[in-house]
Amino acid sequence: MFDISKEVCCFMRIIDYDILNVIVSEPFSSQRILAEMSGYSLGKVNQTLRTLRNGGYVCNAISPTDKAHDELKEKRPQNAIILAAGYGMRMAPINMEMPKGLVTVYGEPLIERLITQLNSVGVTDITVVVGFMKEQYDYLTDKFSVKLAVNMDYASKNNLHSLSLVKGKLNNTYVLPCDIWCKDNPFCRNEWYSWYMVTDMADEDRAVRLTRNRELIKTAGSGGGATTGIAYLQGEACKKVREKLTACANSKKYRDSVWEEALYGDGDKMIVAAKIIPSSSFFKINTYEQLRELDESSKALKSNVMKMIAKEFRCVPECIKDISILKKGMTNRSFIFTHENTRYIMRIPGEGTDKLIDRNKEHAVYQEISRLKISDDVVFINPQSGYKITVFLEDARACSPLCIADVKECMKELRRFHKLKLYVEHTFDVFERLEFYESLWSTPFSCFRDYENTKANVMRLKEYIDAAEKEHILSHIDAVPDNFLFVSRGGKEEIRLIDWEYAGMQDPHIDIAMFAIYSLYDREQVDTLIDCYFDEGCPRDVRIKIYAYIAVCGLMWSNWCEYKRQMGVELGEYAMRQYRYAKDYYRVFNAER
Repeated sequence: MFDISKEVCCFMRIIDYDILNVIVSEPFSSQRILAEMSGYSLGKVNQTLRTLRNGGYVCNAISPTDKAHDELKEKRPQNAIILAAGYGMRMAPINMEMPKGLVTVYGEPLIERLITQLNSVGVTDITVVVGFMKEQYDYLTDKFSVKLAVNMDYASKNNLHSLSLVKGKLNNTYVLPCDIWCKDNPFCRNEWYSWYMVTDMADEDRAVRLTRNRELIKTAGSGGGATTGIAYLQGEACKKVREKLTACANSKKYRDSVWEEALYGDGDKMIVAAKIIPSSSFFKINTYEQLRELDESSKALKSNVMKMIAKEFRCVPECIKDISILKKGMTNRSFIFTHENTRYIMRIPGEGTDKLIDRNKEHAVYQEISRLKISDDVVFINPQSGYKITVFLEDARACSPLCIADVKECMKELRRFHKLKLYVEHTFDVFERLEFYESLWSTPFSCFRDYENTKANVMRLKEYIDAAEKEHILSHIDAVPDNFLFVSRGGKEEIRLIDWEYAGMQDPHIDIAMFAIYSLYDREQVDTLIDCYFDEGCPRDVRIKIYAYIAVCGLMWSNWCEYKRQMGVELGEYAMRQYRYAKDYYRVFNAER
């Protein structure tokens, strides 16, 4: 017996409801035809017919009774929720120009096809949860009379939070993502029980496995079908999902969770049954490559970014292959692609970056350092848009801030760069940037209650720093562990220092402070870092100056983080720790001075 939830009564199984649905939906002349239409064996059909008669769902003529029609009316779909708030990060570069739900397949936007399929089975009450590029979905309210709900936290939380915003609508409801394409309509006018849809194709990335009883069990191993993100929820399942959404949405543990987390009970079993569809009828479109495989004529493939890459390499866009997203950085979004057996990185500026970085200044820095071969190899850089293409450094690894051997080598390389005493026309003024980042806030108040006092203390350090003895040379400014890459060359490792977008004329010792606060170092680790840079010993006045830089840079990056937060990019612990550096190292400076 299949007993997923209380909504399935003690004598009715999923198979019984499936066959009853065929009886209600389609006329037939024999049990054999019923078996063909339902997909179950003739023996199971005959067994089920006895169950349905005993339960009062069909009469002897194998026609649905009033009881069947009344129950169906109670369980029939009433509405749908489409989740469309996310970045669709893996859709780069398409997501630079449109949200993933508006990607076209065979001339039709994905979300429009889903809405049309829902409408065709009588579901017209549709809510679309939007976030990223939300304005582009507005036309749907006029064209299809859908309702839009806005998830303002789309950048920092996954779609579990999107569904929790509209959990009150869960009542005989289809829940589905916007980035899928179904050849056959996955929705139906008649639904008898709650289910979650999987395909019959094994999936290496699956999060569930399918049992013989059509139960879905959470797993990290093999044995399940590919998940689709589509579900139908009614009755007791709606109540349980609403309760789970409330609990999860208020917990930091579930910030990155997909909404399916709410389908699990106390253990690892979903509270709903599996609905299985042929893999040939379902496509989930996560990447540019997947879209190209499904519909090579899609308008979305003709992105301006791809045209620009093709122009730079003097090829057609089809020659740009193996596109995959890199982890999103704090400033930019990037993806890898291959052209003629060489891999490259395409950098695309992130939200609000045009206000944070002067790309003409960045371009000037790359011109100055290009002859030195100390960075990655720049193939293309546009000082207007900020787009940049570099050769991907194969077999490279970033510096580990907890590995003292790595840190020593990086500080040696950093000092070697500083000794070049390079020059550009512009300066990076940390106090000016501190004020500038604050001026970008959409509200005049910091999220930190003692901000004004902390800022006043930090600004008191300006007089000391200005008076301190120092050089004024090209400094990296963002010399953090992630930007030191160890690259294997001829059996040896050499270091490349990448990402020069903040670089400018400054006291080079500020780079030490930047490395320390990005690494979230404590006081002992900070002093060890300083000693790694000054292998001959650090003068006391220089060490104190670096403490001052840590305080100032901490507040500067804290203000930067606050701006990014208001832009929808949540940086978590990093943002809080930067503010703490401002407070703590103002005290350290005063204690050591």
